[in-house]
Amino acid sequence: MRRLLVFLLAGWSGFLVMAVELLSGRILAPNFGNSIYVWGGVITVFMLALATGYLLGGRWSLVAPSVPRLAALLLAAAIAITPVLFLAEPLLDWLFDHLRDPRYGSLASATLLFFLPTAIAGMISPYAVRLLVDDSRRSGHYAGLLYFVSTFGSAAGTIMTSFYLVLYFEINQILAGLIGISWLLGLLVLWFGNSRDASKS
Repeated sequence: MRRLLVFLLAGWSGFLVMAVELLSGRILAPNFGNSIYVWGGVITVFMLALATGYLLGGRWSLVAPSVPRLAALLLAAAIAITPVLFLAEPLLDWLFDHLRDPRYGSLASATLLFFLPTAIAGMISPYAVRLLVDDSRRSGHYAGLLYFVSTFGSAAGTIMTSFYLVLYFEINQILAGLIGISWLLGLLVLWFGNSRDASKS
């Protein structure tokens, strides 16, 4: 059950990152358009944020790794996404007044709005690997399985968001739903992890 929840969080974090990345292009479009420059800026920011998250998640896993701490990462990512619901429009209007070039405007916008939540979400996968591996001989197996689940979640987030969610819901409604599911999963795993710790004591 513990491993199942770890895989669930890893898969959902992949879904979350790709869904937010796709929505970020829609969020930036009214101010900076939908050109290859904008998508180049968005993808660059998300890749750098994930790289940062992988590095930090691996380091943080060295200090008392636990399932509740993994759940806390997902909750922190949800909290970091929340300001986008309220600040995206005024922030983008302000940036457009100062950075009309879509290349630099998209870079600045994506960085301010999405770098932090993406980096936190990126911490989940390497941290999850540490929780799964209790035998160094099986580390490659668990790492491969976890990145399969995470990447499968990313593919699901991509197709669900681009093919379906944007057809039926407003952008803020989708973001609110993603945040809500992240809170639900994070609190569920946090409760389960704490209950297991309590039963052992």
